Amino acid sequence: MSSSPSLDDIPVTVVAAGPSARLHWRRRAVQAAVLLIAMLIPLSGLLRIDPVAGAFVVLDRQIWWSDFFIIFGLWLMLASGLVLMYSSVGTAFCGWACPQNTLSELANRWTYKLLGRRADVSLGGEKMKIASAKNRLGNWLLLGLMILAAAMLFSLIPLLYFYPPEVVWSFITLRPDERLAASLHYIYAIFVIIFFVDIAFIRHFWCRFMCVYKVWQHGFKTRQSLHVAYDKTRADNCEKCNYCVSSCFLGIDPRDTNVYDSCINCGECIDACNDLQAKKGVAGLLRFSLGEREQSRSGWLLERLGSLSARMKWTLPFSLLGLGMFIWGLASYEYYRLAVYRADTEFGSSIEDYRIRVSNKLYRDAVLTVGVEGLPKGSYVLSASEAVFDSAGKADLILHINDALPQGLHRFLVQVQSADGWRDSYRVQHFVGKGGGRS
Repeated sequence: MSSSPSLDDIPVTVVAAGPSARLHWRRRAVQAAVLLIAMLIPLSGLLRIDPVAGAFVVLDRQIWWSDFFIIFGLWLMLASGLVLMYSSVGTAFCGWACPQNTLSELANRWTYKLLGRRADVSLGGEKMKIASAKNRLGNWLLLGLMILAAAMLFSLIPLLYFYPPEVVWSFITLRPDERLAASLHYIYAIFVIIFFVDIAFIRHFWCRFMCVYKVWQHGFKTRQSLHVAYDKTRADNCEKCNYCVSSCFLGIDPRDTNVYDSCINCGECIDACNDLQAKKGVAGLLRFSLGEREQSRSGWLLERLGSLSARMKWTLPFSLLGLGMFIWGLASYEYYRLAVYRADTEFGSSIEDYRIRVSNKLYRDAVLTVGVEGLPKGSYVLSASEAVFDSAGKADLILHINDALPQGLHRFLVQVQSADGWRDSYRVQHFVGKGGGRS
C-alpha cells in the first residue's frame, strides 16, 4: 500500500519479458554459410577432385600418394577436430550445418505453406494430412516445381568438385567445351533425381534412421556433451502444453533427451519455450547445457571451460601435429616429377629404349627442358628436348640408344629443369653385352 494517495492513481503497466536471443536465425545464418562454404571450397581451388588424373587437388596442386605429409596431416586435423566436435557439441553439426537437414527443413517449410501445417512427409506409411482449403492442383504443381528447382540448383555443387568453375559455367550456359565429358548430362540428371527424391520423400527420415555419420559420432558423445536440458524444478510452469514437442521437426520430446536419441541440438524447442514463457514474464524451461547440472552462472562457465579443456588435452596435440605436417607438406611440395623406365618392347627383343616421364603437378602452364649427360654424342636419340604443359599432366619422351656404344656398363644422367629454377636428375645404368645386346 502506497504512503501517498496520489501515487495510487498512477496506472501501472506490466510488461512481459521479451524473448531471449533467438537461436533460429543464428542457425539459419550458419546453415547458409555452410552451403556458401561448400561452393567456395572448389571455386577457390582449396579442394577438389580431378577425375581425369584420379587425384585430389589442394590449392591448385595435384596431390599424389607420395605427398604423405599433406594427406596424413589433413586427415589427422579433420579426424581430431571431428572427435573434439562430437564430444563437446554432440549432434550440433546435424542441426546447424548438415546440408541434408537444411534441405529437409526447407522442403518442410514449402510443404506446410502450400499443403497445410499437418502435411508431414513420412516413409512410415502414415498418410499426409492435407488442409482441405489447400488441396488444389496448383499448390501441388508449385510444390513440385520448387522441389525440382532446388534439386537442379544443388546438383550443381557436386559438379564444382570435379570440374573447374569455367567448365561448369559452360555446362550451365550450354556452351561447347572440349573439357566437358559426353556423359556429364547423364551424371547431372542422376544427381537431380537423387536430390529430388531426397527432398520430396526422404527428408528427415534419413537423419533419424539412415545417417551413418550420426551413428558413428554417437561413439564419442557423452553425458557431458552439449544437450537440451529441462528445468524440472519449474515443471508447474510447463502446464503440459507440449509446445516444445510440436516445434520439434524430428518428433521427439525435448524435455526428456538422452545420450542416444534423435535430437540434433537445433534449439527450435528452446526458442519455442522461451517465446511462450516470455508472455508470462519468465524465462523458458529449456536450455543448452554441457554438463549434468548447473549450480550457478559462474559454476556453469567453469564447468564448460573445464569440459572443453579435458577434451582438448588429447585432441589438441593431434590437431597441431596434423596442421604442422600439412604446412610442411605444402612448403616442401614438389611441383614437378621425373621418372625413367625401360620402354615396352616385344617379347624376346632387346631393350634399347627408355621412357622419360615428366609430370607437372600444378594447374598452370609449364615448360620442362630435358637433357642427357654422360653418353657420347651420336649414341642416343631423344624424341624431344622439351615437355610443354598448358595445365597439370604427364608427358612421355623416348630415349633411344643406338649401336654406337661399346661393350660394358654405361652410366648417364637424365636431367630436367624448368624456367622457375626447379631441377632434377635420374641416374641410369645401361649395360651393353656381347654382340651388342643391351640389358
